[in-house]
Amino acid sequence: ELKRRLTTAPVLTIPDPSQSFTIYSDASRQGLGCVLMQDGRVVAYASRQLKPHEQNYPTHDLELAAVVHALKIWRHYLYGGRCEIFTDHKSLQYIFTQKELNMRQRRCLELVKDYDCSIQYHPGKANVVADALSRKVTGDLTYVITQQSPLIHEFARMQLQAIDALPIAVSGSTSANVSAMQLQPTLRERIRREQASDEFVRVMEAKVRSGG
Repeated sequence: ELKRRLTTAPVLTIPDPSQSFTIYSDASRQGLGCVLMQDGRVVAYASRQLKPHEQNYPTHDLELAAVVHALKIWRHYLYGGRCEIFTDHKSLQYIFTQKELNMRQRRCLELVKDYDCSIQYHPGKANVVADALSRKVTGDLTYVITQQSPLIHEFARMQLQAIDALPIAVSGSTSANVSAMQLQPTLRERIRREQASDEFVRVMEAKVRSGG
């Protein structure tokens, strides 16, 4: 297990604003859930409970609300860039060409059109993460990533990398999951690893230790 953790990618990745994003969204009668990804790696998770008036929405409108929720919460990443949205509600992929829309759907569509995105069908069985987030929601909103874009760019400039994300309890009547990120300079660790396997460095280190 230790070897696997040391040789695999981090749980969360720092987003690259020059690359496109992928969103997986889902909705249930309990809440909305979505996952933001880039190059096959998770950038952030988000979920929230349904508001009282949303509990009466038909399935189509709930799934559309999950898409809108993702676009709103990650607007600072997605606006002006390209993204693909995957949903397990097949009819949503035709939302841009549907002619008979109610007022709620039209408002949502106007927001979606602000983004350079496409909506694709993704079977529910394959959309397990977003599905789980939509069905087990604690608190009004949970998402595991900082919203401060300048801080993220500073992480990249300093060559810092998130190596783990730990769930912690939040005191009060409502519980939630937040992320506690451990950071370490990836360049320094890379140098250490390379030095440890370099034969010349090992010989010189042995000479220094022996006093020769």
